[in-house]
Amino acid sequence: MRRRKVTYPPAKTATKGPPPVLGATDPRNPAGRTVSINLAAAAGRASIRLGEKVRILSGLYAGETAVVESVASGVISSAMVRTEAGRTRRARTIDLEPIRPGAPAAPSGTEEQEQLGS
Repeated sequence: MRRRKVTYPPAKTATKGPPPVLGATDPRNPAGRTVSINLAAAAGRASIRLGEKVRILSGLYAGETAVVESVASGVISSAMVRTEAGRTRRARTIDLEPIRPGAPAAPSGTEEQEQLGS
């Protein structure tokens, strides 16, 4: 008597077809995760000094004014700043813009809303 050939069901981990086509903004797409590095950030801004008022140009507190509490030099120079709201953040000095005395302050969102409302 001949033995029957043993058959096994396909594994549950077996692929069920080709992988889905990923869009350019999909985080799983390696080509969509390209970054650009600002090489000028290594030079930093030499004009940033302790106690100076600055405007934050990018990041969570973009557009807010702050006071420089400490400056750290390194590969990419950075500064610890305290915003007018009292929050602190370490930011690259390239992302800080000095506010000169007598310069007009940046308009806040509430002033713009008041102008639109009237």
